[in-house]
Amino acid sequence: MPTARAPAGGAREVLLLPVKPWFIALSLLVALLIDFLPLGRLAWMPDLVALTLVFWNVHQPRRVGMAVAFVLGLAVDVQQGSVLGQHALAYTVLSYFAISLHRRLLWFPPLQQALHVLPLLVATQLLLLLVGMWAGGSFPGWMFLLTPFLQAALWAPLSWVLLAPQRRAPDSDRNRPL
Repeated sequence: MPTARAPAGGAREVLLLPVKPWFIALSLLVALLIDFLPLGRLAWMPDLVALTLVFWNVHQPRRVGMAVAFVLGLAVDVQQGSVLGQHALAYTVLSYFAISLHRRLLWFPPLQQALHVLPLLVATQLLLLLVGMWAGGSFPGWMFLLTPFLQAALWAPLSWVLLAPQRRAPDSDRNRPL
């Protein structure tokens, strides 16, 4: 689904090529593998699976939905040894709200999109905290709440990287309208 930005101050609209399904799957797999790296239990580590999932929920809501979020959440739960369903629930709720906001978010540039996505990421982090503590876990410390802000800071670079294959190459043919 090609997206366009609203012209602001004379800026031209950007037409994107359709995304390839294999690229979506590859980006989610790479995010999952990066999250699976044995870096220790750092409470402030950004959750790249959640961030990539939100990106594709916003840009491709018909291809990446809540079922994909649930499956990825179960995979993260199994790998981290957390309560089974903790990340699945959080990713599904995150996916639901990201899909409900996707039409609004696409009108903003990536830096403003990050500010709109930040409350979703904070709510997801709090949901993970509440479910973990309800199941008998201990409080991981206040650095745990730094994660959504790091994820929001990564939104613009991630958007640039994941939209790169969809950008049109500059074409010198002036007779072709697209």
